[in-house]
Amino acid sequence: MKNKPLQTLKYILFDAISAATAWVLFFYYRSIQIDGNSIIHSNILIKGVIIVTIAWIVLYAFFGFYKNIYRKSRLKELGQTFTSSILGVTVLFFAVLIDDFIMTYKQYYLSYIVLFGYHFGITAFFRFFISSLTAYRIHNKLIGFNTLIIGSNEKAARLYTDLENEVKSSGHRIRGFVNVDEKTSYLLSNHINHLGSFKNVKKLIKQEKIEDIIIAIETSEHGKISAILNELENTRVFIKIIPDIYDILSGSVKMNSILGTPLIEVKHDLLPEWERLLKKVFDYLIASIAILLLSPVYLFTALMVKLSSPGPIIYKQERIGQFGIPFKIYKFRSMRTDAEKDGPKLSSKTDSRVTPWGKFMRKVRLDETPQFFNVLRGDMSFVGPRPERQFYAEQLITKAPHYKHIYKVKPGITSWGMVKFGYAENLEEMLERLKYDILYIENMSFLIDLKIMIHTVLIIFQGRGK
Repeated sequence: MKNKPLQTLKYILFDAISAATAWVLFFYYRSIQIDGNSIIHSNILIKGVIIVTIAWIVLYAFFGFYKNIYRKSRLKELGQTFTSSILGVTVLFFAVLIDDFIMTYKQYYLSYIVLFGYHFGITAFFRFFISSLTAYRIHNKLIGFNTLIIGSNEKAARLYTDLENEVKSSGHRIRGFVNVDEKTSYLLSNHINHLGSFKNVKKLIKQEKIEDIIIAIETSEHGKISAILNELENTRVFIKIIPDIYDILSGSVKMNSILGTPLIEVKHDLLPEWERLLKKVFDYLIASIAILLLSPVYLFTALMVKLSSPGPIIYKQERIGQFGIPFKIYKFRSMRTDAEKDGPKLSSKTDSRVTPWGKFMRKVRLDETPQFFNVLRGDMSFVGPRPERQFYAEQLITKAPHYKHIYKVKPGITSWGMVKFGYAENLEEMLERLKYDILYIENMSFLIDLKIMIHTVLIIFQGRGK
């Protein structure tokens, strides 16, 4: 969608108009109906309008309202508007109006209902209007999403026919298809362009500006579904899959449109927007506080590293981060400088390369504390899968292609795998730890992060790290 920024701006603009209008109407209601005064203090009103409007826009952004702006369900949007209006009006009412002099509780309740009614009514009206206009344009193929089909035969051909014959378009503009298994001919090539094998999908996404991918493979090709999803990792496209009867009976298929083709959507957002922002704020806040509080510890540790063996105090190493992007990780050096003169090698309990001070640092995770600066740089989070070097990442991907799934999130200073295993001593332990990292990603929440951090703190104070 070329006009996504403009569409987002429309929502923000009309939300701002709604919030400002509702507050002005409520201000007049309060002045005349409750205060019995028809004189409006313009300075107070203008200041209130500006502050209140900005607060509402921040609240909507915090809850992710301005994401995926073209893919809104009007009924779901109405429910979200209702919920956010209750929350916002409650906060606004008790933060701003609770200390106002009102004669009776009835006036309090009436004021709350009036403010909610104005805000919800005006906001819902404008949003419904914009969403309905967008839906009309999508249903009539005036706008749409560039779509690639993965699959080439009966199911894919049936899918294409269903999409083309929809009473109201679901917005898929089919750019072509890619095959999974190699064949001499493909049924779908009678309808649309054959763009090669699914192994070239990342190149095609950029080339064709693909926004949606629909996986429509035959039953005989189901064994490759994992390989397809691994190939699509970190592509930021919307992935949908044709369901079979088991998926429908198990409740995996959720209907978004009565008239549309039923599809399973592979979710991108591991956390709700508000929880994702909370995690980010928490990371920056705690990292900043930790650096300040640990300054004396940093100085003492730096001195001990320097005295324990010759070489730099801080050890920098390239690791693979979110979306497969390399970054430099910081640690207090716990090994001799010639530790990897013979090439990369994982550490073990009896590793002679680790200095005596280094062994102590590893037990209490002191060597990892410079990574608070990595958190401030945005390379890492407090909790997330531990990042590996390219050398080991390539070996892990060869043995377990699903390893790519950890690139969905920022790597962490600590993780569920670190709590269970500590430092991995060989590739097998890295693979064992990977199971817990994948489980963490699939069950991410701020509460899980807090639990992992609590266990990490216990490990530090009990000296159980390895």
